Amino acid sequence: MCNLYSELKGQAAIRAAARAMHDRTGNLPPMPAIFPDMMAPVVRKAEDGERELVMLRWGLPTPRSVLKGIDRGVTNVRNVGSPHWRPWTGWTNRCVVPATSFCEPSTHADPVTGKKTWHWFAFSEERPLFFFAGLWCKWRGVRGTQKNPVEGEHELFGFLTTEANADVFAVHEKAMPAILTTPEEIDLWMAAPINEALSLQRPLPDGALRIVRSGVQEDQP
Repeated sequence: MCNLYSELKGQAAIRAAARAMHDRTGNLPPMPAIFPDMMAPVVRKAEDGERELVMLRWGLPTPRSVLKGIDRGVTNVRNVGSPHWRPWTGWTNRCVVPATSFCEPSTHADPVTGKKTWHWFAFSEERPLFFFAGLWCKWRGVRGTQKNPVEGEHELFGFLTTEANADVFAVHEKAMPAILTTPEEIDLWMAAPINEALSLQRPLPDGALRIVRSGVQEDQP
């Protein structure tokens, strides 16, 4: 389960890789640590049919069956066949989420400190751009913190997870994000029928990723 990632590339690089014609983000600085409920860049299909780069809030609506109190959002989606997620799996609610690395805590705590170690995964030390296969939706409610609640209509996103490949499994056994690396995979996720698009909900080949940083909760090369 991924609840922390980074995006260090400029918006021009994101737009070129995802072939986004519109940019609604304004000034987009590097984001070395993106946590749940933060605003982050996402590429989706705009009303005119072209792709647009926008800022959405990380955390999809929580299923009512497990919701307790204020809805803090669901960052990762595994079972897309669930009736809760199914309405947002059509191409109008699919998106891709740019990233340069993602962070997973070790499954087991250190026997001395009792703490888990955070590990950042990327394709290389240069941290090339990639994308998570995501979903987005509009939702009305309260997000933010108790001290600074944000009430109203929100545009939310989350991304798909799948089984961990060997690289991630060595640190975190449960899951890894579903990652897209080519224009063809982005096109497939954004436009194909859902049965075809879900072929991308798979782990990367073993050896594709490496740990580029450990022990901190931001990836600032």
